[in-house]
Amino acid sequence: MYPTLRTDARTRTWIDTTVAALAAFGEEHRVRLDAANRAGEFPRDLYAEFGRLGFLGPLVPTEHGGIGGGVAAYVVISEEVGRHGLVSGQIAAQGQRWLLDWGTEEQKERWLRGIATGEIVFSESISEKDAGSSFKSMKATAERDGSDWILTGTKTHVNLGADCDVTLIYAMAPEGLTSFLVDMTLPGISTEVTDPIGLRLIRTADVCFDRVRVPDSALLGPAGGGLKTFLSTFNISRLGNASELIGLGRRALELGLRYAGGRQVGDSVVTDFQGIQWLVADAWCDLRAASLARDDAALAHARGEDIALHTSTAKRLAIRAAERAGDASYSLVGGHGLYFDEPYTDIVNDIKVLKVAGGSAEILRNHIARRVLKDPGHEGLG
Repeated sequence: MYPTLRTDARTRTWIDTTVAALAAFGEEHRVRLDAANRAGEFPRDLYAEFGRLGFLGPLVPTEHGGIGGGVAAYVVISEEVGRHGLVSGQIAAQGQRWLLDWGTEEQKERWLRGIATGEIVFSESISEKDAGSSFKSMKATAERDGSDWILTGTKTHVNLGADCDVTLIYAMAPEGLTSFLVDMTLPGISTEVTDPIGLRLIRTADVCFDRVRVPDSALLGPAGGGLKTFLSTFNISRLGNASELIGLGRRALELGLRYAGGRQVGDSVVTDFQGIQWLVADAWCDLRAASLARDDAALAHARGEDIALHTSTAKRLAIRAAERAGDASYSLVGGHGLYFDEPYTDIVNDIKVLKVAGGSAEILRNHIARRVLKDPGHEGLG
């Protein structure tokens, strides 16, 4: 679903070609992807191939190894990743955005091309066991030692934390929240793989930094500028999350419809019943609404507008749409979907993870409400 992104013939052709290529990639590697997902393994070779095909670098200019497609290309690829159960490039996209917005030329030269092509795996070490969205509770520290920094702390929920080559860690420095790009081969770093319920192709890990020494050149942005670096990236990556949710919802509903359309119940099939048809209508409408909001946000970014409210709205609607489609799929397939060798539970678990990642539904609702309430015209209502 890309209701308003097909703005011209060239864009329509690119979308159609990309959609077909990603579907073919999923079909070719379906058995391997499903096995890796159930085992909670990161298929690095498939990830690298995905990068070689250009699907990991939509936000990166061609001179740095990307395809230079911008946010519109990013959301199309993200939606098709969810739709076909592929290895998510969300973490790579966030790394690219951070480097493009804040990286020095040296940092871009060292990391950006490899992240865009899949040769380098990126992760972000932000959350802690007692500090998720609240940076004030963060215990990881960054202390100056001459021209170096000493990083100490433990991070959790780090997608690809045990598989990455470089991580972006947020820690409290004397100047305040600060971000650093850290080579994962440095002494003092250890990882422990964890066992998430969803997005298992980009498995999570706890990452421990035990007095890890990094040079001043590892700073991403200024010391004390961590909140700015964080927000500049997550306002865009939230659209990737929304798009994967839409793709997952589409996948759940389509698989359910394929089965239900041929499942006999007496003289009828499952989709002949009005109660089932209402579920399908509601799920489809929610997916359509989320797609419209997501497309609107992508186009607003292209126009250079502030997109914080757009992205919060798009993800909030995408969460609701994906959850409704996931629920509807179980009604469509009944007992057929209650087994781990069918994809429905994997899809719903991926939706649960994305519901939280990049801003939970509750945080999004708070942001939307604050924007509406503080604006004299209530964001277009007046």
